[in-house]
Amino acid sequence: MRSGPKSGEIASIGIVKGQKFEPDDRMKKLLTEAGTLGNATARVFTAYPRIGGVQIYPDTDSSWIMGYADKNTSFEADGAMMLSARALFYFNAGGVTPSMAVTTAGAGSDYAMASLDADKKPLDGSRTYRLHLPSNVPVNNFWAVTLYDTQTRSQLQTSQKFPTVGSQTEEWCRTRTGLTTSILLPMRRKARRATGFRPSPARAGSRSCGCTGHWSPGSTRPGGRARSNRCSK
Repeated sequence: MRSGPKSGEIASIGIVKGQKFEPDDRMKKLLTEAGTLGNATARVFTAYPRIGGVQIYPDTDSSWIMGYADKNTSFEADGAMMLSARALFYFNAGGVTPSMAVTTAGAGSDYAMASLDADKKPLDGSRTYRLHLPSNVPVNNFWAVTLYDTQTRSQLQTSQKFPTVGSQTEEWCRTRTGLTTSILLPMRRKARRATGFRPSPARAGSRSCGCTGHWSPGSTRPGGRARSNRCSK
């Protein structure tokens, strides 16, 4: 670790290069509590962010957000590290590249995340959700909607090979219409096989790669995740 201040922080709790880390029972308890609080804080940053520059549709009450606040991939502004913005991103992703925040026509990519339904309730795998996308999403290479597990922050493990649907999936190619409807179901129903997911408690994220000249952040608006009034069986 090259950061002097960060090395000093972890040294204060007994983590020093070349030395054994042997916390006593008191320190183990404190570190366990700190880890729990840090995890909860990062989750709140994702579901209910208070920092600016993350709302994709700031003119609405939409809960769709972007991973990079103000498209800033260094997380630095005016000589200071934006700690909340950095935590929001790294809680949900593992790598950074400026191209993930570039919307130049024919290059770059854009990402959107959502962990709440249209009623601002956390997504619940025991319920049914419907996500609408308009036709002709303005991307050059592909777009996709992928489900992630809120506990592991990895792609959802289901009976499907990949928990995703998009412009490159066979299901989408067979059902390309004026309006895409993805039904997120705990049990994949045969009638909805073409566009169905089989989720458990999850966060839905979407991404687009290779923006066209018609693309700009917020130009394509997915609907809210509409929740049914009953639990799916």
